[in-house]
Amino acid sequence: MNRDLAKTLSFLALHLTVGFGVAYLVTGSATMAGGIALIEPMVNAVVFFFHERAWKGAEAKQAPLLDVLRHRHAAP
Repeated sequence: MNRDLAKTLSFLALHLTVGFGVAYLVTGSATMAGGIALIEPMVNAVVFFFHERAWKGAEAKQAPLLDVLRHRHAAP
């Protein structure tokens, strides 16, 4: 297993453990905490995909990211 994959998997395990722990402390329910700990990373993955696309769009246009996110495009 290469280092990047090992690092990704260890971070995923850490993220799920912390998410479950925090959700359990807040809700007091292992079922709710398990659901939250599993759903939150999936939502984050979708958000990250669009975040990366916004950054790539900003780089391609040589525009500040905030302008791209606000749909304010630099003049050609």
